[in-house]
Amino acid sequence: MEKRWRFRAIFETEKNMNDLKISIKKELKVFYGFVYRRFFFNPKIEKKFIDEFHKFYFYSRVIGNTKWMGINVLKIPLDLWIYQEIIYETKPDVIIECGTGWGGTTLFLANICDYLKHGKIISIDIVPYERPKHQRIKYLLGPSTSDNIIRNVEKLINKGSRVMVILDSDHRKEYVLKEIKVFSKFVTKGNYLIVEDTNVNGHPVSDDHGPGPYEAVSEFLKRNRKFQIDKSREKFYISQNPNGYLLKMN
Repeated sequence: MEKRWRFRAIFETEKNMNDLKISIKKELKVFYGFVYRRFFFNPKIEKKFIDEFHKFYFYSRVIGNTKWMGINVLKIPLDLWIYQEIIYETKPDVIIECGTGWGGTTLFLANICDYLKHGKIISIDIVPYERPKHQRIKYLLGPSTSDNIIRNVEKLINKGSRVMVILDSDHRKEYVLKEIKVFSKFVTKGNYLIVEDTNVNGHPVSDDHGPGPYEAVSEFLKRNRKFQIDKSREKFYISQNPNGYLLKMN
């Protein structure tokens, strides 16, 4: 009996020592991380590395060759992941998408709504492509800011609905700003207005683009206090929508 207890005591001592070693390693990692951040971390250098990889990724053929269920999606997958997080958290009744393209993102949004068993998509574009059909998707053909389109959108949204908006059509500043002014009124408190491709015009890609979505967002926010930029949605470092995730606060 005494020998058994002795072996058990030795075993428990070794186990405690191993646990202590693991604990010390974790604490050292935290400590080294703190030292690095405190004395060696340089935000400007980090941003430069991120921007350079952003450019490399953007100018590669990855984005043009990314698909959802076989349909082209002109998005960084990291942003699509953020979209599903937003939809899960806010559970919008309606998602308005300006700029359908081939419909890959539209189908992605509809499939996320399928998982949640809630929500529908209103997608607007000027080009009549053959696009995926889905019971949650309603396609509208025409310029997103035209009176006819706006009237149709209003008819499709029930009173009291929670509404999220994604803008991804014409990327000229003047047009994006007009879109923001029109569709920001549809967005409900606690939901998002997402302005896409704010990375162009040197933010950090396409230096020669000219004023675009990024500049439109900046101008809009100077006069509108109902929305604020949610930087937490850029947690993966690389996003096509820097400063483009706008949360409606009131």
